[in-house]
Amino acid sequence: MLPNHSLQIPDKWIWDFWLAQDISDYHLFYLQASKDLPDPEDRHWHVSFGHAVSQDLRNWQILPDAMKPEAYGDVDEYTNWTGCVIRHDGLWYLLYTSTERKEQGKIQRISLATSKDLIHWEKHPKNPVMEADSRYYEKYDLKHPEKNLWFDEAWRDPWVFQDPETGEFHALITGRVNYGPAESRGVIAHATSQNLIDWQVLPPLTEPMTFGTMECPQVVLIQGRYYLLFSIPPGEFVDSNLTGTFYMVADHPLGPFSAPRALWADSVKRLYSGKLVQGPDQIWYFMSWRNFALDGSFLGDISEPLPITVDEEGNLIVLEPAMVD
Repeated sequence: MLPNHSLQIPDKWIWDFWLAQDISDYHLFYLQASKDLPDPEDRHWHVSFGHAVSQDLRNWQILPDAMKPEAYGDVDEYTNWTGCVIRHDGLWYLLYTSTERKEQGKIQRISLATSKDLIHWEKHPKNPVMEADSRYYEKYDLKHPEKNLWFDEAWRDPWVFQDPETGEFHALITGRVNYGPAESRGVIAHATSQNLIDWQVLPPLTEPMTFGTMECPQVVLIQGRYYLLFSIPPGEFVDSNLTGTFYMVADHPLGPFSAPRALWADSVKRLYSGKLVQGPDQIWYFMSWRNFALDGSFLGDISEPLPITVDEEGNLIVLEPAMVD
């Protein structure tokens, strides 16, 4: 069954999103593009960051757009894609995926913007602040594209959290290792920082398994266990037609992690890029963006929040709409 939408914009497609909580307000940032595009798949190259706020995760007030690709300093951005927001020393930090026009968007890097109020954002002069390190991760050869095993340099979808004991920041990133079969190089890449500006890229947190990429990672602590969420695009799960949101479990936010388990997956990508968020009632909810309707048409909106439960073995269970009173 397909959940209802909680946020739908008449003239825009919406897809990947991330949340930031400011006291009782939930700020939702999301990728958006005009519905005037002839093909919804063109949205990736005509993207900006939308912004909405809610106190219940169901009723959203649309705010001014947060950000769009632009030329500044030595950077001529082609796209701004999925990111995350974290607060530090009274300032909000937005780490996001960026590509440059001169590279036709083939090489992904992580850039930074900051804000005092979550409304007005300023891109950092040191952008991009992080890129894939060839010691551990696959790089894309612009000069010899015929040599590449993949269609881009995967270094996107940062998820950042702070270690409460050391104060160090950890970034989990969609990356690919530089060895093994091309279709199975996807990993959760890892980097650390003391200030959210200067980053040290480290080996991945996961070993390559059976995925081309592991998109939109998130780590949350629920009932004493750490859950690492990630999403697998269509056609990137070796020997399987499943696509959607998966998770692994660990006793520590950096692993080691269990074998992957499906959270919400199917063969047609009806829901994608799922996130877990704790609501004002302290219940954990699963939210995602709705990709395809039951008739196969493209939706491009944000789902309603669905409650989750945890069974005795630590498995996450999403209560589908028909199961929710």
